[in-house]
Amino acid sequence: MFVGTFTAGHLEVAVVDGKLLITRDGKERKFVDAVEQTTFSGPYAVQNGKHVLFITERCVFALTAEGMELIEVAPGIDIKQDILEKMGFEPIVRSPRLMDARIFRNEPMGLREDLLRLPFEDRFRYDEVHNILFMNFENLELKTVDVINAARDKIRAICEPLGHKVYSIVNYDGFEVDRDLEDAYLDAVDEMRETYFHGVTRFTTSAFMRAKLGDSLAKRGVAPYIFESEEEAKVAVREYAPGGRSGT
Repeated sequence: MFVGTFTAGHLEVAVVDGKLLITRDGKERKFVDAVEQTTFSGPYAVQNGKHVLFITERCVFALTAEGMELIEVAPGIDIKQDILEKMGFEPIVRSPRLMDARIFRNEPMGLREDLLRLPFEDRFRYDEVHNILFMNFENLELKTVDVINAARDKIRAICEPLGHKVYSIVNYDGFEVDRDLEDAYLDAVDEMRETYFHGVTRFTTSAFMRAKLGDSLAKRGVAPYIFESEEEAKVAVREYAPGGRSGT
């Protein structure tokens, strides 16, 4: 994610009645057709399946194989006057949506509640290019067997049609499982690992969770490859698979 103002040089903006007002635009354009030095390669990022966003106060662009696409616009902003005419190239414009209106209000946005309400279906994403199943268990509270069964069913639904095993990366930030369900959950983990995964890496920023989950997996004879960040888990997922350099 690249985050900054849309223009530079004495830019002044205000928020009035939930809308963004540009009282004085910056003198210098940032989105230009060419630069003196290349420190980030868009084509290389696309080739490697990177999800790239350019986030400014008035709009958001996403990097696509066709180029930069305008995907969000702040309320109160005129696309032609405030964005397109201030760029050195023409972005892709299909159907940009409004940026979240809560950004432009004074009261709290309620993001924690949104995270906790993340639809269960959206916690599973298969990357076909890299053959990796990402499972986002962040802030997931596992309090019933139904949740375990739902996760098992979702993994089956993704992996069975592929006809081959996948690699998996699991986000355990803020994950909680009731003590009475720990064995049932670990049984499901064992089953899915044996059936569908070449290798699994996990990550969480919580040292306590890394230690707790690592002990639980080790007691089951599962190598506890738990990292501190998603990037570390991505790098290691194939290395620690059976047959990998450090796999057993």
